[in-house]
Amino acid sequence: MHSPADWPILGISVIGSILLVEVARRLLRRASRKWDPARHLLEHCTWPAFLTAAVVAFNLVFGPGMFGDTPGERALARTVQQVLGLVTIAAVTWLIVQATYALTDVVLERLVRVEGERNRRARRIMTQIALVRRIAAAAIIVIAIGAMLFSFPQVRALGAGLLASAGIAGAIVGIAAQPTLGNVVAGLQLAFSDAIRIDDVVVVEKEWGRIEELTLTYVVLRLWDERRLVLPVSYFTQNPFENWTRHGSRVLAVVYLRVDWSVPVPKLRDALYEFLQTNALWDQKDWTLQVTDVHENGLVELRALMSAADSPSAWDLKCDVREFLVNYIRENYPDSLPRFRVETPESRLGVGNASGNSLGNNAGNSVVRDAGE
Repeated sequence: MHSPADWPILGISVIGSILLVEVARRLLRRASRKWDPARHLLEHCTWPAFLTAAVVAFNLVFGPGMFGDTPGERALARTVQQVLGLVTIAAVTWLIVQATYALTDVVLERLVRVEGERNRRARRIMTQIALVRRIAAAAIIVIAIGAMLFSFPQVRALGAGLLASAGIAGAIVGIAAQPTLGNVVAGLQLAFSDAIRIDDVVVVEKEWGRIEELTLTYVVLRLWDERRLVLPVSYFTQNPFENWTRHGSRVLAVVYLRVDWSVPVPKLRDALYEFLQTNALWDQKDWTLQVTDVHENGLVELRALMSAADSPSAWDLKCDVREFLVNYIRENYPDSLPRFRVETPESRLGVGNASGNSLGNNAGNSVVRDAGE
């Protein structure tokens, strides 16, 4: 039987454990200036550590006799012990999960800084670490919940019956959870097959964006206009999609123009090259300007192609080049703007007039109209 003096001892023990955690927190704060793991441990583990220290100290000092020896007091003591056990399991689980996130954040923070050719491999590792730590956290929580349940004698007594019916229950749960389990398997497949990674540029459902979050059940795509498109993981294993950065972040930008036949392509090509040399978005590697098609409406199609370091730069470069070419043609070769030529009966009569009285000014004797008319 404990004396009333045990209660002050209990309080001193709890306060002392909290003070020890506070001392450790201050030491970590000083070390965080030069040691990255210390900073992440402070961010994630401060409150879980306080709670765990207090609960563990309470468990070490607390005894059932502190409430007395009457049946009612002993029952109250058992209830308190039961609650303390549950809180201890919860606190330790919280601390372990947060410590896991803190240590993995150190690696993820370093991988974010990787640029250049190693960026693709870094993003692949980031995706795998993010998924693996989610699985680890889920497993730890499930084990903790199981430990909490089996701390009750009634639950342990039901264990044999539950094990006997585990086969039927497992089949029912498996059928009910088939979509969820399929998504989990698909998430692991995407992470370790390198199909998509965090920060990959993809085109899904005609929407362009970056992979912002990849979990075991869904993928969050941050679109170019800051909207978020949330898709189940299984979508990426069952439907085709474009990944612009699977083997590298470098992207080719393409601009199409449809102009009149009179456009001076060599001069336009030289002007484009001079413009690209002054544009910081061009990576100084690939470029070309070609006549790629002649349309049925009589317009000539030009394709300007240039490379950029990544997809956002390629988009901006494409807009810059399109604006430059439009202004350049309008200011220097206005006759090359898009036009449609229409042959009329009068023009055909003029061509066949032997006296030379033609209705047209050119050999083609056609009526020329601007494409905008």
